[in-house]
Amino acid sequence: MTKNPLLIVLGATASGKTKLAVTVAAALNGEIISADSRQVFKGMDIGTGKDLNEYRINGKQISYHLIDHKEPGQRYQVNAFKEDFYEVFESLTAQHKLPILCGGTGMYIHSLLQQHEYTAIPVNQTLRQQLMPYELSKLQAVLRAYPPSLWAHADQSTHKRLIRAIEIAEYLQHNKLETTPKISFDPLIIGLNSAVETRRTRIRERLEQRLQDGLVEEVQQLLAKGVSQEILVFYGLEYKFVVAYLSGELNYHDFKERLFTAICQFAKRQMTFFRKMEKDGVDIHWFGIDEESGIEVKVVELYEKSFLIK
Repeated sequence: MTKNPLLIVLGATASGKTKLAVTVAAALNGEIISADSRQVFKGMDIGTGKDLNEYRINGKQISYHLIDHKEPGQRYQVNAFKEDFYEVFESLTAQHKLPILCGGTGMYIHSLLQQHEYTAIPVNQTLRQQLMPYELSKLQAVLRAYPPSLWAHADQSTHKRLIRAIEIAEYLQHNKLETTPKISFDPLIIGLNSAVETRRTRIRERLEQRLQDGLVEEVQQLLAKGVSQEILVFYGLEYKFVVAYLSGELNYHDFKERLFTAICQFAKRQMTFFRKMEKDGVDIHWFGIDEESGIEVKVVELYEKSFLIK
């Protein structure tokens, strides 16, 4: 075996990532590490699609990590995820268990694969508020006033990313970034894809099921526990639109249809991000969920071919 294998299962929402990851974990003595920016919170089960019953297969419970890890109302950033990931990864590797990173938060996964150290640079709210009104061209001018070594590789494609690039350059101009060496890993990345209509159908079915399971009631309970509407909106689409419905901004029909459309758009953005990862040199082995059968068997075979000594 190579030193530290890591199997990664990624894909857009409703692509069946968890089911595949759990099946493969059962076959390869693995445990799941969640790469989901919302499932990390307790009490946010239906809206985040935790589907914890999926972690049991053929009477066997597959262990999972970084789910129900934080209290609702807290914020969870990329660097916190990385710190938590490496702690779990090192523990599983020491136990000779296969870590399987599974989720759709591409930024989390990409930050690990590209070893982005700048995620440790703290947010500068004062600077962000100052820069927020600036046009794209003015932000570019501000960034380029810093030494080129601080921004040469920065993503300048959006307003948000330019502000973050300036934030990083400002920090590095006055501070030294201290980094702690992390345990290395050898990734095998599996991607799940589908035709657009298949994806839309699965999203529709899953949304209907979540509403039947009590999505609206879950949000009411979170509000009753003191989680603010502002934080819930920050947590993502399902919570944002339920809050709008509960506050009377949307009737039930409009709430459901607009949420469905927003989730479909989100899934499209997820796939765009994964394709960008490939352009950055990340090797993803794609499987079509509406074209192929026995994907879990193929993934196990690919893992054995990639990591087991012949």
